[in-house]
Formats: sequence, structure tokens, C-alpha cells
Amino acid sequence: MKNNVNLWRGIAIGALCALVVVLIVGAKQMSKLETSATAAQAGRVTTSAGKTGEDASQAVEAIDGQSILSLWTEGSEAKEKLISFVEAATDESNADFIPVENRVAVFDFDGTLFCETDPNYFDYMLLVHRVLEDPDYKDKASDHERETAEKIVKQNETGESFKGLEIDHGQSIASSFAGMTLEEFNDYIQEFKKEPMVSYEGMNRGDGWYLPMLEVIDYLRKNDFTVYIVSGTDRFIVRGIFDNSPLSDLPIPQIIGSDESVVAKSQGENDGLSYVFANDDVPVLGGDFIVKNLKMNKVSVIVKEIGVHPVLSFGNSTGDSSMAEYTISNNPYKSLAFMLCCDDTERENGNIEKADKMYSLCEEFNWIPISMKNDWTTIYGDSVTYNKK
Repeated sequence: MKNNVNLWRGIAIGALCALVVVLIVGAKQMSKLETSATAAQAGRVTTSAGKTGEDASQAVEAIDGQSILSLWTEGSEAKEKLISFVEAATDESNADFIPVENRVAVFDFDGTLFCETDPNYFDYMLLVHRVLEDPDYKDKASDHERETAEKIVKQNETGESFKGLEIDHGQSIASSFAGMTLEEFNDYIQEFKKEPMVSYEGMNRGDGWYLPMLEVIDYLRKNDFTVYIVSGTDRFIVRGIFDNSPLSDLPIPQIIGSDESVVAKSQGENDGLSYVFANDDVPVLGGDFIVKNLKMNKVSVIVKEIGVHPVLSFGNSTGDSSMAEYTISNNPYKSLAFMLCCDDTERENGNIEKADKMYSLCEEFNWIPISMKNDWTTIYGDSVTYNKK
């Protein structure tokens, strides 16, 4: 009996020793896991809060306005005001901080991001090409389309203005391309973009981007601003210009312009409320002009399609005045409006009279002027030369 007791006592002691060993080993393993988890978490915090060494310098450089805006002259007042605004808007400790969802910037297109006239707007010259030069269409053009195109040619040659030309042009664009699919229309635009600019050496019609303004868009997007294009040019034409361009990655819903109708290929004269899209249908241009997206119409489309009060506006003419005033009026956040002044007649087909008028408007309405002559070290790049008249 005594031997049995001793036996069970030994077994119990052995079991306790084994349990103690298991607990000690388990505790060490848990400690290692916790240490690894803490290190991993610390690594994630470092990554999100700011990298160290070489990675850190790259992260800072990605949002540094002075380095990104490299084609702007040193001491440019417009550049400094933009940088100061963006730095405050992205600093959570700053009273002028703007939440990401409210960082909306709106840009006009012609004369703000892209060569405005050579010798006229891109879409005006597209109509002239379609109606007066295109061998597949010029004999089919309507009298109204031909008359409108001829007015544009006369305007190019003499500078004469024609009342209602903007609306006549919009309707002529819609009717002269009616029946095309959006893909076919885009293909047509891509081909037209290959035509040479008549006033420049080394630049085709699709290449007229203002390089310093592309830097502005890059700078804003790197700082979590959402950029919208709010153009007076036909929406589908602007899309075509952006396709295969330095801004081809800008989402299509962020490209807004004047509007023309779109119908189903087999819809015919049926109203859109009575016609049902068929399996073999495709959307095509409907031939009707709807709205010219200028002046107050720009504010209307911003309210309807964007739905957020912009905090930055960039334009170049009185057609952008309402957009500029809407941006800086009754805004819950600090906001700025910039206006380009076409005062460079050496590198670009500028217009001193128009530039002087815009400078006066900037002073009157508290807009910030951008001098194409004095604020930019280049416009189109060193490979492009303007042939002065």
C-alpha cells in the first residue's frame, strides 16, 4: 500500500513538472509573438505617418509645391499664393484645413489648360474641317453648317464678331456629326489632333497643353484635391482631347462641357420616354444642341454634376466669371479664384488688350492673375516655337 502511494506521488510530481515546463515555454512564445506584432504595428505606423531615410524624402517631395511647380518663375506671386493655400488646406492643425471630400478644384479648358485659339478654338476649327475640308462630308453639309463654318473662317481672317456664333457652332457640331457612335466621334477627334498647329513649329492640334498648368493639376491631385474640367467646349470633344494626352488618367465623369443629344441608333423619331433601348442598339450622337456651358451655366452644372462647393477655380475669360465668383462667395472654407492673362506675345498668340482687361477684372473682383509671360518659364516646352505674325 505504501509503495502504491509513493508511486502515485511520483506520477503527480512528474505531471506538475511537465505542466510547469509547458507553461514556461508557452509564455516565451507568447512574448515573442507580442514583440513581433508590436514591431509590425510600429512599422505600419511609420509607413503611414511618414517614412524615414530615402523613403521619407520621397514622401515629402511628392507634396512639395516648389519642386512640383518647376516651370513657374521664382517669386511668382500666383504660385506662392497657391502653395500657401494648399499647405494650409492639408494641415489638420491649421484653421484653414479643408477635409479631403471638400477639396474640389474646377478648371476651364480653352485658354486655361490648353491653347485657346489657333487661329480659333479647337472645336471651331474642328467644324471648319468637318464642313469645308472633309471629303467624306463637305458635300453633305447643310446650309446652316456651311454658313457657320464660313463665319468662323471670316472671323479667323478679319477678327469680325458674329452675334450668336457660339450657339450656331454648337448646333452645327451636333448636326454635322449626328449618327456617329461615341467611339467613332472620338476616333475622328484623334485624327484631327494630328493636324499641325498653323502658328507653331513642333506642335500639332492635340499638343497645345500649357505645361505649367499641368503641374498645377499634378500638385493638387497629389494633395488629395479632386479636379474637374468645366469647359465651354462640347463635352465629347473635351473627352477626345483628354484621350491620349498627359491627362488621360483623369476620370471621364470629371470632364464636363457643353451638351448635345445622345440617342439609340434605332430610335429614329421616337421620344426617349417611349423608346426602349434594344439589345442590338448603341448610343449615337442625336444631332441636337442642348446647352452652351459658359457663364452662369457653369455654376448650374457644378451644382448639378459635382454637388460640392469648389474651393479653387481656374479660368481665363468672362465666360468663367460666374464660376470664379461662385467659388469664392459664401464658401464655408477659404477659397481662391485664379485667372490666366494672355500677355505673352513671344511664345504664344497672346492678346495684350484682352490681358489688360483681365488684369482689371482681377483687381475688381479679387481674383488672382496668372501672367503667361511673367509667371511661366515655358508654355509648350522648348521644342515648340511660335511663328509671330
